[in-house]
Amino acid sequence: MTTFHEIFAVREFRALFAGNALGVAGQTIQMLALSSLVYAATDAPLLAALALLGGLLPQAVGALTLLSFADRVRPRGFLTVWAAAGVIQALVLASGVLPIPGMLLMIMAFGVGEALASAVRGGLLAEVLPGGYVLGRSVLNVSVGGMQIAGFAAGGTLIAALGPRGALLVAAGLGVWATAVTGTGLRTRAPRSTGRAGVAATWRADRLLLGSAAVRPLLLAAWLPNGVIVGAEAMYVPYAGAAAGVLFVAGAAGMLLGDLLVGRWMTATTRERWSSPLRALLAVPYLIFVLRPELPVAVVAVFVASTGYAGTLALQQRLVAIVPAGLTGQAIGLESSGRMTFQAVGGAFVGTVAQATGAATAMTVAGAASLLATLALVPQLRRAQKANSTPVARRISQPLPYR
Repeated sequence: MTTFHEIFAVREFRALFAGNALGVAGQTIQMLALSSLVYAATDAPLLAALALLGGLLPQAVGALTLLSFADRVRPRGFLTVWAAAGVIQALVLASGVLPIPGMLLMIMAFGVGEALASAVRGGLLAEVLPGGYVLGRSVLNVSVGGMQIAGFAAGGTLIAALGPRGALLVAAGLGVWATAVTGTGLRTRAPRSTGRAGVAATWRADRLLLGSAAVRPLLLAAWLPNGVIVGAEAMYVPYAGAAAGVLFVAGAAGMLLGDLLVGRWMTATTRERWSSPLRALLAVPYLIFVLRPELPVAVVAVFVASTGYAGTLALQQRLVAIVPAGLTGQAIGLESSGRMTFQAVGGAFVGTVAQATGAATAMTVAGAASLLATLALVPQLRRAQKANSTPVARRISQPLPYR
C-alpha cells in the first residue's frame, strides 16, 4: 500500500494537490457569491439554483466533444491556462458588465471546459503517481470536500462583509494563487497520445470505451448509484429546513472518512472486494427515511451512507489499470463527467418524486433506486473482470484511427 508520505514526497503531486484545492475553494466561493448576486437581482430561486449548479450539466457536452484533447495537450500548460481563465471569469462576474443571462451562459460555458480540465487532471495524476493513483485520488477527493466546506463557510462570511462582488474578487485572488502553484510546481510533460483530436475523435473513443464489456460496467457503476443518492442529498433542505446544514456536514464528513479509510488502509484486492458492498452502503441508510426520523437519527444515517462513496475508488482503480496510457485522460474524464451529469439527472428525478410525495418519501425512493442499480450491476462487474482478457477489451489497447 502507498502511504501519504510517499505521495506527498512527489513534488508534482504537491503542486497538483495545492492547485486543485485552491481552485475548488475559489470556485465554491464564486458559486455562492454568484447565486446570492443573481437572487438579489431577480428574486428567482430557480435562477439562483442555476447560478449555483449550472456548471454541472454542461459537462456532458464537454464529455461528448472535447475529451479527445485530454491526452493530446501538455498538462502543465493546459492546467495553468485553465486556472488563469478562471481568474478572468471571476473578474468579469465581479465587474457587473454582464446581464444575468450572460453570467449564467458564462458559467455553463466554463462547465463544458471543466469536463476537459478534469480529464487532463485525472490523466496527469495517473502519470505522476503510477503506483499510487487510488490514494492520490482519495486525497484529492478529501481536499475537494474539505475545500467545499471551507469555501461555503468563508463565502458566507465574505458576502456578509464585502458583498457578492467583493467575494468574487477574493475568488479571483485564490485563482491567481492556484495559477502560480500549477505553473511553477508541475513539470513539462509530452502529450500521452498523438493524432487528430476533435468531436469525431471524442465520439469514436467514447463509443469504444462504452462498447467495451470490460469498461462499460465500471462506468455505469460509477454513475448510477452515486447520481441517484446525490438527488437524495438535494432534499436535505426540504426535509430538515434550517437544520439542513447539519446533514450536509454529516455527509461531507462521512465521505471524507470513507475516502481516507478505503484509499489508504485497504489493499487493492480488499478495495475491489468491498466496492459493491460500499455502494450498497451508500443507499441502505436512506431507506430509514420512510419513517421520517428525527434529526439525530437522520444525521447518523447520512454520515454512514456517505462513507459508501468510497466504493467508486475501486472502479477508478480498475479503469486506470485496463485502459492504455493513450486513453487514460479520456477514460477518466468520461467517468468524471458522466458522474456529474447523472448527479444533475438524479437531482431532477428525486426532486420530481418529492413534488408528488414529499422529501422523506423521495429520499427513500432514491435509496431504493440506488440499491437496485448496485445489485443489478454486480453480475456485469463480475463479467467485466473476465472480459479484461477478451478481444473486446484488447481492442481498447489498439491505436484509434484518428486520421
